[in-house]
Amino acid sequence: MLLVIDVGNTNMTMGVYEGGKLASTFRIMTKTPRTSDEYGILITQLLQNKGIEAMSLEGSIVASVVPDVMHSLLGGLVRYTKTRPMNVGPGMKTGIRIITEDPRAIGADRIVDAVAAYEKYGGPVLVLDFGTATTYDLITEAGEFAAGITAPGIRISSEALWTQAAKLPNIEIRKPKSILAQETISSMQAGLVYGQIGQTEYIVRKVKEESRLKDLKVVATGGLGRLIANETDAIDIYDSFLTLDGLNIIYEKNRR
Repeated sequence: MLLVIDVGNTNMTMGVYEGGKLASTFRIMTKTPRTSDEYGILITQLLQNKGIEAMSLEGSIVASVVPDVMHSLLGGLVRYTKTRPMNVGPGMKTGIRIITEDPRAIGADRIVDAVAAYEKYGGPVLVLDFGTATTYDLITEAGEFAAGITAPGIRISSEALWTQAAKLPNIEIRKPKSILAQETISSMQAGLVYGQIGQTEYIVRKVKEESRLKDLKVVATGGLGRLIANETDAIDIYDSFLTLDGLNIIYEKNRR
């Protein structure tokens, strides 16, 4: 069995693969400071709750955009699972060639998403990840990471509203009954959700126009990705486990 961990700015999403198939998933918060022992014990307990013994793991792999947690997290994995965690970064075999101006600046999570989308759906493909940031990454038919767009995520936009405007509340992010809002909460929801839909449709259209890739597949993932994907024809596929699948694919490419 393989433990895969996607360390995002808000949450760590973890999955266990058995025989190449995703058997279990769980999440913990990234922003909570933890020691290596705390990570080790927490992960061990989460695995046990799923009926999995930590010592039965054959390997582990981590992709992180939060460097500050890595020393403790990797230490906890080594101590409590007895695996040697792979850390997604330069030098790993991915099957994707990055041709942007500064390849080392591309986040590990974006590389993992690109690998999964290309391996599962082929190229050319535009990968959308609705996380803390909303990202759009273009992978060519030849497997080249050619371009990327980064925008504030829906939750960041929501937080900016209620922290910077004294009379605006913290709200649940969901699509209101109508865009014609008549009170504060639904007006914020309308702006956030329909604004994200509009941004998505415009960016996808512009990427297709400038890349001249008319057969470009559009694949979305991320916590709020389903909400957006259900409301627009600009997204062809929503894949909630794209990042975890990418980690599994990269592990298999590098295990030997």
